[in-house]
Amino acid sequence: MEPYVLKEAISRGLLSFPVTDFDAAGNFEPKGYRRRLEWLMPYGATALFAAGGTGEFFSLAPGEYSDVIRTAVETCKGKVPILAGTGYGTRQAIAYAQEAERLGAAGLLIMPHYLVEADQEGISRHIAAICKSVKIGAIVYNRGVCRLGSDALARLAEECPNLIGFKDGIGDLELMVAIRRKLGDRFAYLGGLPTAEFFAAPYKAMGVPVYSSAVFNFIPKTAMDFYRAIACDDTATATRILDDFFMPYSQIRNRRPGYAISIIKAGARLVGFDAGPVRSPLVDCSEEEHSMLKVLIDKLGPQ
Repeated sequence: MEPYVLKEAISRGLLSFPVTDFDAAGNFEPKGYRRRLEWLMPYGATALFAAGGTGEFFSLAPGEYSDVIRTAVETCKGKVPILAGTGYGTRQAIAYAQEAERLGAAGLLIMPHYLVEADQEGISRHIAAICKSVKIGAIVYNRGVCRLGSDALARLAEECPNLIGFKDGIGDLELMVAIRRKLGDRFAYLGGLPTAEFFAAPYKAMGVPVYSSAVFNFIPKTAMDFYRAIACDDTATATRILDDFFMPYSQIRNRRPGYAISIIKAGARLVGFDAGPVRSPLVDCSEEEHSMLKVLIDKLGPQ
């Protein structure tokens, strides 16, 4: 997929990042992962992130990474574009990026580099090196130690034609407005804060109408209903779903650090698409928390 085509595809509609399936021993389980993707595809997400943050990219060994991307691309070929996560240090990120391209991924999500803080020049060199190592489109994820400003992004946009998207996981509204105003339509803009639905309305008002939904993994119909409500300014529907589901859901999610991923696997388990345990250093939700989440899911009705 040409970068400009990918940009058009991700500039509208809902995106999501499937969890990665592991067996009881913690090994990648491709059969379950294929089944998950086959279930989710018809609901209408415009692209799916494989080996993303919710897909526990941080825990995957290089060989496992290849297996995850290969399985996603083969399963979704011709139906939904697959964006592959990449990250860590520059050389490792390039290796992952080139492997994703070789396996047929439509594009990349460049996640924050590992551990060290760096200034705008250093981060920019890192992003540029990854973009230049491939021909497919790339999205930079502003989050954690990767905090690029509008001037640095403008220079990267000029230097790297295949850098076609910007995803915000920081939540600095002033920074987001500055980036959106300076870059205009050069990028596709994605909301990327945890449980992005909470921020969907204000981000849409800033010119960021697209976001990636984690709960799409287990309540895809509700996730799409909420996205459509935001898109058409149906405040009544959006508010109802926020009150009935997302507010009590967040109380469970916020019980422990890392539950933003654990609770998604809990939800998938409850609706019959068990993805296995999370990998350390994360911990799974308790039985009590599973029960609390089940009550919320049941109230939503069939998905």
